[in-house]
Amino acid sequence: MLRNGATQVFRQLVRHQSTDTSLILERSINRVQLLGRVGQDPVMRQVEGRNPVTIFSMATNEMWRSGDVETSPAGDVSQKTTWHRVSIFKPGLRDVAYQYVKKGSRVLVEGKLDYGEYVDKNNVRRQATTIIADNIIFLSDNIRGREQ
Repeated sequence: MLRNGATQVFRQLVRHQSTDTSLILERSINRVQLLGRVGQDPVMRQVEGRNPVTIFSMATNEMWRSGDVETSPAGDVSQKTTWHRVSIFKPGLRDVAYQYVKKGSRVLVEGKLDYGEYVDKNNVRRQATTIIADNIIFLSDNIRGREQ
């Protein structure tokens, strides 16, 4: 009976504190999906004392017609390529990506955005945006390790 009473008091205390706006945790989402082509064969790196990471670059393209499409449907087509850095820490996925992803492969990468800083070889502080992948879907047949 004492235990039951203590449980009720604890629940009331938690319920009371959770109404305080500083303690309410909001749900948020950090998700990204990229569909494009791999720009380089993956590399696996390991920083001392940390788990290995597989890294590769990926390109996505955006295309549009310049001019008024209604009056000139044969307008010039322009294209913009955006490069993304993809990092994979998840052990099984990291190893599969390292083994099978190849430059030129068409892949769908799902993950989250991560922002960080690093110091380049000239001691200049730079910002970096990385996709931390938690899923990769292979969409082309040209995968590394397969005989051509």
